[in-house]
Amino acid sequence: MTTHPEPTVPDSLFADPAAEARWRARFTAARMSSPDWARDEPSANIYVSNVSGVFEIYAWNRATDEHRKVTDRPNGTVHGAIAPDGRAIWWFNDTDGDEYGHWVHEPFTADDADPARLPDIPDGYPAGLELGRDVTAVGVSTDDGTTIYTHAGGATRTAYASEHDAGVAALSRDEALLAISHSEHGDSRHPALRVLATDGFGMVTEKWDGPGKGLDALEFSPVPGDQRLLVLHERHGKEELLIWDVARDTETEISLDLPGEVAATWYPDGTALLVVHFHSGRSTLHSYDLTTGVLTDISTPPGRIGGAGVRPDGTIEYAWSSAKTPPAIRARSVTGEDTVLLTPPGERAPESVSITDAYVDGPGGPIHTLISRPADAPDGPLPTMFSLHGGPHAADEDRFSAYRAVWVDAGFAVIEVNYRGSTGYGSAWRDAIEGRPGLTELEDVAAVHDWAVANGVADPDKCVVNGASWGGYLSLLALGTQPERWAAGISVVPVADYVTAYYDEMEQLRAFDRALFGGSPEDVPEVYRKCSPLTYVDEVSAPVLVLAGDNDPRCPIQQIENYLDRLAKRGARYEFYRYDAGHGSLVVAETIKQTAIEVDFALRTLG
Repeated sequence: MTTHPEPTVPDSLFADPAAEARWRARFTAARMSSPDWARDEPSANIYVSNVSGVFEIYAWNRATDEHRKVTDRPNGTVHGAIAPDGRAIWWFNDTDGDEYGHWVHEPFTADDADPARLPDIPDGYPAGLELGRDVTAVGVSTDDGTTIYTHAGGATRTAYASEHDAGVAALSRDEALLAISHSEHGDSRHPALRVLATDGFGMVTEKWDGPGKGLDALEFSPVPGDQRLLVLHERHGKEELLIWDVARDTETEISLDLPGEVAATWYPDGTALLVVHFHSGRSTLHSYDLTTGVLTDISTPPGRIGGAGVRPDGTIEYAWSSAKTPPAIRARSVTGEDTVLLTPPGERAPESVSITDAYVDGPGGPIHTLISRPADAPDGPLPTMFSLHGGPHAADEDRFSAYRAVWVDAGFAVIEVNYRGSTGYGSAWRDAIEGRPGLTELEDVAAVHDWAVANGVADPDKCVVNGASWGGYLSLLALGTQPERWAAGISVVPVADYVTAYYDEMEQLRAFDRALFGGSPEDVPEVYRKCSPLTYVDEVSAPVLVLAGDNDPRCPIQQIENYLDRLAKRGARYEFYRYDAGHGSLVVAETIKQTAIEVDFALRTLG
């Protein structure tokens, strides 16, 4: 086994004690997710918070205002749910962040009982969970495919099994219908929907919009006896809403006069929808009256909205932040009063800088780009960190990021590129990378790089390419295919050797890769060869920093070792940080350590 050079772990990044304290405080400041409440007992809530130094699940009894830490695991816990009656909390129990395990449940109120699991459901990767009062539906993914189980009346039964990727999508309020998402047509990126009867698992109805047009079941109506299902479709080139009346097998498309893409949730009485609209890196809130068809704007500050929901009294609760302003959990009453709902203990995170937008001409159309610069930076080009988001089906947004902020504090301009493959810009933009992943995104990155240099934003001799997960993959691929552009590269939990990664990764991702590449490595070997960073490793000339977790099922460690061994063989300049977790860390101290390693590496490399 090759011994790889380890990076420096600096005691501090800044000589100024105030600056050093400020960047660390952004990570250590307590944060929390928007609370989820029990459908039939809304005083019982759960949320995720890092207040202990590790992201864990907490219970909140609104009636007594008591907050209780539910989970306590070395590598943290973020996947949780609450039973409709509010009596039980569910959370996913894996090993050291490897995402392989099972769901367990425990009482909402503290007791000495150990968490319990449902009988006759094997371990696997999570593929959805829906909780009813009498029926529980659990999806389990393994190398053999996906199996969906239901537990009711003390018995566990198999509702669905397939070699293809699938998952639990929604359970009707009367618990008679179970909607599942599946890819039996061979494309997990554009799934179909099927509705099963929970009494015998016979098919009630199904819906598929054809190749390249996915369907996503959001949730059934919360009204007893109402079997309408809220669905996302992309029939007209972007994600939009429809309501599928499953009982009658009829549907109603909802056409909204909004430029971007949407998600939604029901109002408690089933007469309206709360719509979250995503456009140009920012979110807006709206209510949509299903009777009148009227869309009403709900005023919120510019930024990113997440976790929005409507309480039984009509109050809207949502998480909000902007690039400058740290996150808050806010509540908007029916009278329009908007207040902070929850204030985590301790000091609030220090603010950062606002972002600016640019639309850069690219080979596939305008590329939305977010730019951050130090507030006191002089005019002219700066050392620049090009941040490439993961996914690939995700997007950078006007949201608060302690990670982005420390790079700005260190004197870098930060450029975030919503390359082709990103979400929020329509189906064609998202799917443009099919058959040529990685290389397509990097054409957009190159266009933004050229623009940034030509417009005096980036110093061409001090550009760092950086990303995690899919962004880490793109970073390594950029270093090999665009060596003249980069002075340094940082790659976190990446795909480095795509063929080995394919065989070692979880089946859900293999299905995703087959849909994206056009098949498996046996089917389209040349596509995998052209799109793998390992193919271009001998062209890498800039120093490289790689960070990876031992237990990562998404970007497994062996394929990263393969890439590093090739760097070592040719005497390349690189450093490797290996840690005991999965696809990233939920431990705040570990995140701070890794961030310090990354920024210090860039500062040392650029001199």
